[in-house]
Amino acid sequence: MRSVRTLHDEDLAAGVGEGFLPDALALKSPHAPSEWIGQYVSPSPKLATDPKGGKVRRHHLDESGMPRAVKQAAQSAGIAKRVNCHALRHSFASHLLEDGYDIRSVKELLGHADVSTTMIYTHVMNRPGVLPVKSPVDGL
Repeated sequence: MRSVRTLHDEDLAAGVGEGFLPDALALKSPHAPSEWIGQYVSPSPKLATDPKGGKVRRHHLDESGMPRAVKQAAQSAGIAKRVNCHALRHSFASHLLEDGYDIRSVKELLGHADVSTTMIYTHVMNRPGVLPVKSPVDGL
């Protein structure tokens, strides 16, 4: 995170630190393009000129960059199992549901249009040893 923050600060100082946001989101949050957290996940190593406005920006990595980064991180961590973005997404949703998060909240986080899509992840609730309801004292 520190290296991404440093890169973002250097880009801002050079006048190219704004990230790209879709038009509707840019209107809703006008300061968001210059916030460093927008670059946190996967800033591109190269600067690019935005064809719409001609601004020079650092976009996010292309689609293939994230799976490659996840695979490399798993290898660096010594994880022998096959790890991919889909498995991380599935684990994220499953763990939220196991921890008692509301299905509609998980639906929003995953970006599903319909809650029935999110219901796929509820199979974890039927595993032996996973209680369907958590007591407030379970966490003590």
